[in-house]
Amino acid sequence: MAEFILARKNGRKIPHEDRIFGISNRAKAAIAEKGRDNVINGTIGALLDDEGELVVLKSVDEVFRKLGPNDYAEYAPIGGIVPFREAVQKAAFGEHAPEGYIEAVATPGGTGSLRNVISNYSEPCDAVLTSDWHWAPYGTIAGEIGRKIDVFEMFTEEGKFNGTSFRAKCSELLAEQNSLVIILNTPAHNPTGYSLTEEDWDEVVWILKGEAECGKAIALLVDAAYIDFAGDEEKYRRFLPKLSQLPENVISIVAYSLSKTFTLYGARCGAMICVAKTPEIAEEFKRVSEFSSRGSWSNTARIAQVILSKIYGDTALLAKVNEERKLYRDMLAARGRAFSEAAAECGLKIVPYDAGFFVSVPCDDPDAASRALEEQSVFLVPLAKGIRVSVASIPEEACRKLPPLIKQAIEKQD
Repeated sequence: MAEFILARKNGRKIPHEDRIFGISNRAKAAIAEKGRDNVINGTIGALLDDEGELVVLKSVDEVFRKLGPNDYAEYAPIGGIVPFREAVQKAAFGEHAPEGYIEAVATPGGTGSLRNVISNYSEPCDAVLTSDWHWAPYGTIAGEIGRKIDVFEMFTEEGKFNGTSFRAKCSELLAEQNSLVIILNTPAHNPTGYSLTEEDWDEVVWILKGEAECGKAIALLVDAAYIDFAGDEEKYRRFLPKLSQLPENVISIVAYSLSKTFTLYGARCGAMICVAKTPEIAEEFKRVSEFSSRGSWSNTARIAQVILSKIYGDTALLAKVNEERKLYRDMLAARGRAFSEAAAECGLKIVPYDAGFFVSVPCDDPDAASRALEEQSVFLVPLAKGIRVSVASIPEEACRKLPPLIKQAIEKQD
C-alpha cells in the first residue's frame, strides 16, 4: 500500500502513530491485562497521584464549577480577554517582572506560543535553535511551517550548561540567516529536569548581547511550561529581570501554560508574553501574534482565561491555590529525589536533574533499551539520545525501583 493516498507528504516525516501515545497505549493495555501494580507506566506527561489518577487542584475545580454560561460560552477576543492578559503576566512573572514593554497574547497552551514565535520571528527554511536534549514536538511544530530544528550541546562533560556550544551555534546560524529563533526550555526542562542557574542566565545574556551586535533580529523564547513545579515559585523566577538587559534587536518571549500550573490540561490555554525594549516592538509583537492566531486556531477557549482571572482577582483564593499546588510539588520533588538517589546507588548515569516532571537517562540505543524494559512491563519513552522517565506519573516507590531495571536493560544492549 502506498505511504500516502490523497494527502501530500510535503517533505514531512509523518508516522502512523504518535510515538509517545503509542507506547502509552501499550502501557494501558498491559495494565488492563496484568493490573496496575504489575506495570510501570512512566510515559505520561501529566501529574498523577500515587493511585494513578490525574491530579486536579480542588481549589481550581471549585472556581470552574461556579462559572456561569457567559463565562465559557462566549467567544474570547483573539488575543484573550483583558483580565486574563493582565493576570497571566502576574502568573508568569510573580514578583520578578522584567523591565520593558510587556504584551501578552492568549494561546492554546505553550504549543501555541511556540508555533506563533517560529512563524513570526523566523523565515521559511530557517533553522530554529534549541538544545540537543529537547521536547520532540519542537521539530514537528517547526516542520509544519517550513522550518527545521538545529541544536547545541546542552551539557559539558562536567554536566554544566554548555555556553561554548550555545555561542558557537548562535554565531553559525546568524551568519547564515537574517534572523534567529532560540528556544530555551527552563526551569525544570523537558525532558531532563535541568534548570538554568542564575549564572547560566548571566552567560546566556552575555552571549546574546555579543551575537546581537550583528544587528539581525533574534527572538529568545523561554518555554516555562513547568516553572511552578520546579520549586519555590519566586526563587525560580529570579532570572526573569535579566531579560531586560538584552538589546533592542533581541525580543524575549515567555511561553506560559495553564496546563501544569493550574491542572487545566484539557482547557488548552496559555500565553505568549513579550519583553521588548520599545513600545513599537511590543505593539508589533501583539499585532503579528494575533494575526497568526487568527490564521490558525482563531481564538483560545474562554473558560480557562476566566478561571485564571478570577483566581488572580481574589487574594485568598490565589493563596489557597498556591498552597494546594505546593503539596503536589513536594510530592513530585520527593519522587525526583527517590529516582536520583536510586540511580546513584546502582551506578546509573542520568542527565543532570534539578526538578520537574521528567528525568532522562543517556544510552546508545534507546529503542532497544525501551523494548527490553517493555518485556518487564516497564514503559518509558525512547528519545534521540536516551530514555525519558516521567516521575510525574509514577509513585515514589516505583521511582526507587526503576533505576536498576533501566541499568540492566541498557547493559543488555552492550
